[in-house]
Amino acid sequence: MTTASQPPLPIDTGKAHPARVYDWLLGGKDNYPVDEAVGRQLPPEAKNAARQNRQFMHRAAAWLAEQGIDQFLDIGTGIPTEPNLHQIVQEILPTAKIVYTDNDPIVLRHAEALLVSRPEGVTDYIEADVRQPEGIVQHARQVLDFTRPIALSLIALMHFIPDEQEAHGIVRTLVASLPAGSCLVLSHAASDLYPELAAQVTAEYAKGGIQLGFRTRAEVERFFDGLELVPPGLVTATEWVTSAPASVAEGSGIYAGVARVL
Repeated sequence: MTTASQPPLPIDTGKAHPARVYDWLLGGKDNYPVDEAVGRQLPPEAKNAARQNRQFMHRAAAWLAEQGIDQFLDIGTGIPTEPNLHQIVQEILPTAKIVYTDNDPIVLRHAEALLVSRPEGVTDYIEADVRQPEGIVQHARQVLDFTRPIALSLIALMHFIPDEQEAHGIVRTLVASLPAGSCLVLSHAASDLYPELAAQVTAEYAKGGIQLGFRTRAEVERFFDGLELVPPGLVTATEWVTSAPASVAEGSGIYAGVARVL
């Protein structure tokens, strides 16, 4: 594995961070009391949502690898939780290359220890913020071949970018850098499926200093403008399956979809 050469920023243990709250929700230990405090105030459904989101990532990554996509740009990686994206992909395509990105210094420290590629493949990590998409793409070009299809993974990330920070524009910039045949993989918390729960979660995160921008289905669908959604389309995280669905899908407050760049 390689990592970006810039020195890591100091870890702020006095302020909650989305990656560390997510780690706590998944049952991880790589978080601080301030992150746990936010997590404990969330409704019980938040843990289910974290698990459902992770399972969607597993299914989508495996499906993409089965389609022959062997390059992944994963932004908003979070603290490593096995199986990680590269482990799923390289199980199918051992030579796959994965570039991970997150803006929490603690993720970098754990990435150095845990995100170890198979010998045939490559994993790379850059500490960067999705709000600077050009810099991420510039770094990724050092590892990934932007003349061949790439899977851009934005898992439970864009609801941390409010409209005033040009969330849709950020995704358009990232997608515009991808060649035809690439795919966007995106999951996003819904504001319209369980409105009361969404409002509660948003309020509790805000108390911890984290701004959320949950969106309606129509607003999430805008992230896929100009792309071709693959079946089953934009659905909830538990409904996104490429094989025969279960008779009764578990309810989910997360939208999820995969779409091709034309």
